[in-house]
Amino acid sequence: MPADRLLLPTAVRDTLHERRAAGAPAEVCGVLLGERAVDENTDDRAAAADRVAEAVPVDNVATDPERFYELDPAETVAAIEDGETRGLDVVGFYHSHPRGPAEPSATDRDRATWTGYVYCIVAPEDVVAYRWTGEAFRSLRVETP
Repeated sequence: MPADRLLLPTAVRDTLHERRAAGAPAEVCGVLLGERAVDENTDDRAAAADRVAEAVPVDNVATDPERFYELDPAETVAAIEDGETRGLDVVGFYHSHPRGPAEPSATDRDRATWTGYVYCIVAPEDVVAYRWTGEAFRSLRVETP
């Protein structure tokens, strides 16, 4: 079972809120880079956590960016490759819900494809995180390291 915590530094959280506010009313999105929990089968799951080092912005190319997000494919690949060359893993992805709520929408569930990865939602009231299981989103505890 993968880790149930996400370590999100205050500086990254603040950056995500700034991007949400600057991009509103459109949804903003990007890639979360850092370190994934190495041992998903550890006996001490409470100690395991994915760690975000940075949030790389990617253009939202959705046809209706005020209601949906779609990461620009070329920018996403470039962000992932750049992170890998610097020794960073893809932890997951983020997008904003400029008007809330801080939970996945039906569209978010329908479009999730990266099983086992983190999906952060940046809403006015908070940044929340979920892990996509392949069938549903599982809520993660977001902590500041």
